[in-house]
Amino acid sequence: MSGEHTAFFYGTLMAPEVFYTVCYGVTNPPQAIKDLHTFTPATLYEHCRHRVKYADYPAVVAEAGKSVLGIYATGLTDANMQKLDEFEGSEYERLPAQVTLASDDNSTSAAAEVRDTSVYIFLNHKDLEKREWDYQEFREQRLKLWTRNELTFNDRENVAVSA
Repeated sequence: MSGEHTAFFYGTLMAPEVFYTVCYGVTNPPQAIKDLHTFTPATLYEHCRHRVKYADYPAVVAEAGKSVLGIYATGLTDANMQKLDEFEGSEYERLPAQVTLASDDNSTSAAAEVRDTSVYIFLNHKDLEKREWDYQEFREQRLKLWTRNELTFNDRENVAVSA
């Protein structure tokens, strides 16, 4: 049970409540669990985030000249990765990627810190909408559905489809 894995989250998993629900079955685990993970703003270049048709969640696909803002998560265990793979399901493939961490330093001379990680890439491009998925809209309108009754997401399709 190592905590050496990392991942780049660009959608519903950017919400700590969803991440903790998926990985631990509760929206607000004990502080000792929270302390195992770090979440740092980051950018995935040469990709674009789209809405998935009829769903609350987004997809990322390779797209030249585009970039996706998200979260670089550390401290992920083998068990976390297994739960994340199950959560993402067959619509996505976990692939290696590089992300650029957001700098705390406002100076332009600071070198951007690039990290190797993994990202879930969407496989079915025909299921994508042209417009980008909006994290704030998700938080305001759909987050409660993704964390109600401490869901474990064993059957994501029952909770993810928009009404």
